[in-house]
Amino acid sequence: MANTVKEREIAEEAASRLEATLREAPFLSEATIRRESLDTDSRVDLAITVRSPSMNRRMICDVKSSGQPRIAREACRSLQEYVRSRNRDYPVFIAPYISATAAAICDQYQVGYLDLAGNCRIAFNQVYIRREGFPNPSVQRRDLRSLYSPRAERVLRVLLTARKRSWRMQELADEAQVSLGQVANVKKILSDREWIESEEAGFRLRSLDAAVVPLITEWAKNYRIERNTTREYYSLQPVPAMEAELADATRQIGVKLAFSGFSGAARFAPAVRYQRVTAYVLGEVGALVDRLGLKPVSTGANVTLLEPYDEGVLYGTREIEGAPVVSPVQLYLDLARTKGRGEEAAAAILEEVIKPTWR
Repeated sequence: MANTVKEREIAEEAASRLEATLREAPFLSEATIRRESLDTDSRVDLAITVRSPSMNRRMICDVKSSGQPRIAREACRSLQEYVRSRNRDYPVFIAPYISATAAAICDQYQVGYLDLAGNCRIAFNQVYIRREGFPNPSVQRRDLRSLYSPRAERVLRVLLTARKRSWRMQELADEAQVSLGQVANVKKILSDREWIESEEAGFRLRSLDAAVVPLITEWAKNYRIERNTTREYYSLQPVPAMEAELADATRQIGVKLAFSGFSGAARFAPAVRYQRVTAYVLGEVGALVDRLGLKPVSTGANVTLLEPYDEGVLYGTREIEGAPVVSPVQLYLDLARTKGRGEEAAAAILEEVIKPTWR
């Protein structure tokens, strides 16, 4: 019911936007453009006729409260079916915001589109109006918050780390250590973006270009590394020696450790040079600091210890040359948010480590 009310509101504004857009074409300035009434059982939401000496067309519009790719595809199929035997009708998909991906879907189905941000493509008879590049004025923060919350991120780490494996819902919930409802919520959002595909064995992320890169790139933009508790220290030890002592000490006192940042990147790309140790520590940090004689400092630190905001951060940790390192996915996220050539190092991890596993 809420969506129906919202779609009616969108339809009202869209009708005015659509008419104003058409009026901008000089040869339509004197045309008759009016909204038509629809039958109560009609499958479409809005119809606008355009009459001039050279044309008589009707724009049939399907209005949705979301312009996500899956919804755009479903609307396009429905519109195509509706206008199949109606040569006078031209199908148009309308939503608050239509991304470039959803716009490409409309183009594929030869369906026009218009959003309330200003993006549109209307093409019939001698009419061709296209506008693109307008950002979403009201980014759907709710979806982003849901997809990149700590529990939802656990699901994403599993999907990205397991590569091309398919998952049943309960299997994925067990592996990510979250509820079945959490998996269902993440699955719906990914499905709306057309980032997953279903098969007999379950569901999985689609291809590298269709899902993996868009997902991890969007995640990095919304990733908040500051959720971790950061502790800065200074050590007289050289970086390699300090890392070795950290790894050895955590094993002895039963604290979980995983290197990240440039400490992690160096394990995957040995040519990386850095002057600061960065590691996640899960457990008694104080005991570790005392054992190694680390000095807390506010400036000039060369050791950064991170207490993870969620244990999922350590999912996929692996041993490389005797040192525990976070998964390439987590490493990419951390580096993308690290100052001082962090983005450059993140790009290298994506190209040289993550992408090859999906090809």
